[in-house]
Amino acid sequence: MAEEDVAFSAARANEPGGPVTRLYMDTWAASYGASFEGADGPTAPSTAEVETHHEVEPESWHPIVAPDGVRAPDVVLLVDGVQRVDGTLSTEEDDGASFPGLAASFAAGVVRCDLAQGAAELAGARVARALFTASPSVEDVIAGQVRYAVHKVEGSGELRKLQASVQAPLTALEVEISGAARTDGDLLVVDGPLRGRRHLPRTIGYIKTQQSQYLPPGLTPVVTSLTTGQRSPIFKQGTAWGCWSWYLRLPGGNGAPWSGMVRVECAPDLPVEYAVELANLSLVTLPRFASTPYKDPRAPQNLIPIAGLERRLRGLLGDARLLHRALTLATARLA
Repeated sequence: MAEEDVAFSAARANEPGGPVTRLYMDTWAASYGASFEGADGPTAPSTAEVETHHEVEPESWHPIVAPDGVRAPDVVLLVDGVQRVDGTLSTEEDDGASFPGLAASFAAGVVRCDLAQGAAELAGARVARALFTASPSVEDVIAGQVRYAVHKVEGSGELRKLQASVQAPLTALEVEISGAARTDGDLLVVDGPLRGRRHLPRTIGYIKTQQSQYLPPGLTPVVTSLTTGQRSPIFKQGTAWGCWSWYLRLPGGNGAPWSGMVRVECAPDLPVEYAVELANLSLVTLPRFASTPYKDPRAPQNLIPIAGLERRLRGLLGDARLLHRALTLATARLA
């Protein structure tokens, strides 16, 4: 049995014949945190208002399989983005004030999987760099052959908040790159919550780590009882980032209640019938891309095309050491 996929039972010490405690080794590598929080799954309560009656009444919730005739689309697009801090800076204004700055590189790409032909290819990728700061006077920074375009942020621009500012332009880049690759009848899978991409047609968000508990305790056993090829009924989240949502289990887990579990979401303004259609479509599509522990430390949730795309995008960001040195020389000249 593979070391990464160990599930074993052990009797409590000094209690011969007593209750058996089941222990499971998470296939998800510990260096990436955990695929879920808490021994019994995600424990942080969500503040979202959740409606669980739209597909199945709560008292009748049960695992769902895809209806006969539902098949994966011929073309699936998977989009993801990566980001990296190349350097932190600070300004000195004419009035003596100082503002922190963050020089970041980020990239977005899309993989086109032709399931009919059994082929996958990089359908597009772009790299961008920016200097995030609240300074009213700073200009673009030229570091060797690279330009960090100024991206002004609101407020005092605390350094810990500047990193969060990278997400908006990265999301815009993902929308642009995936839009150029779309064809009729495809399915777009976004790695992570939809957030600013809820307007995209035939699109689902794929959340591979479970940190918040959205469902009431009485419905959680339905989720943990899911097997490969099953999903939960859909439910609606009513937060500012509201969505239709559902859980499904990927193949390759170790048998633990939340092993291999992912949450999928789609836009909240879709009719319930269309949300159910996307849920069934995800059920026959996503398991095909599940990774395996001996190939990926975040198996099975880190989908194979996404893992390859992440490696490609990080390579496109360039050498971090060279960029840091170029930034150091550029700011020394400006000083």
